[in-house]
Amino acid sequence: MGKNSIEKVTKTEHKSSFRKKLQNPIIYFVLIVFSLINVYPIAWMVINSFKSEKEFSLDPFFLPDTWRWENYVEAWQTAQLGTYFFNSIFVSIISVIITVFFGALASYFISRFEFKMSKIVYALFIFGMIIPIHATLVPMFILMQKLGLLNTSWTLLFPYVAFNLPITIFLLTSFMKAFPKDIEESAIMDGCGVFRIFWSIILPMSRPALATATILNFIHCWNEFSFALVLINDASLKTIPLGLANFAGQYNTNYTGQMAGLTMVILPTILLYLLMEKHLVKGMTAGAVKG
Repeated sequence: MGKNSIEKVTKTEHKSSFRKKLQNPIIYFVLIVFSLINVYPIAWMVINSFKSEKEFSLDPFFLPDTWRWENYVEAWQTAQLGTYFFNSIFVSIISVIITVFFGALASYFISRFEFKMSKIVYALFIFGMIIPIHATLVPMFILMQKLGLLNTSWTLLFPYVAFNLPITIFLLTSFMKAFPKDIEESAIMDGCGVFRIFWSIILPMSRPALATATILNFIHCWNEFSFALVLINDASLKTIPLGLANFAGQYNTNYTGQMAGLTMVILPTILLYLLMEKHLVKGMTAGAVKG
């Protein structure tokens, strides 16, 4: 290799290293700005949840003079969060378990087996993602009424599972299709059956996608308002979003109490994300290494 070639290689390496040094601060800066944009509304809500109504009206952007912890007690009582928390936890957890399990099972057969109309079956599930939820409220109410399922503990499970299955199957099918066929062939040679392969091999490998589906489904079920409003009339069965509506009166709204209630309501979703974060990071790291 000549002297000119060595100089060109050296210049190229210097340029690439300079670009990397320049890119890293820019990437970090963009990520920090994006994080601040997302964190600021939550921080603003938490700070204002400790203020009085007068302080909030006069100065909504600074720290309170007196931190009013009693706002959380009032919010808990006004929104009946004790009962509504239990109802939301019950409906959300059961819905997520059913949705993720059957979604994973359906995704396994769609992605790993070849059969007639497999693409049509997959397309039908994906078609469910474009159905507007609000257009189904009246038919869902009539159906639940005829089945005698209105105002029961199981009422909300049916629409929640039905409308969360499409996105779950879409995520898991795309993820499972990337697995090499050699894994299953080796398992079959070792004497594993179809469901043993699914339970012992495919599901553990799909943890990043399962974590993503779990978080998305839980957030949807936890925040869902329309079906809960239409299908539930019994106060003892109502969920968190309906309880938060109690802060809005006919002539005024208790904003600081509402913010205290919202602060308590977002805690389960944050805790769930923290529990699932390890699997999400592993999935992103595995994808980066694979790429």
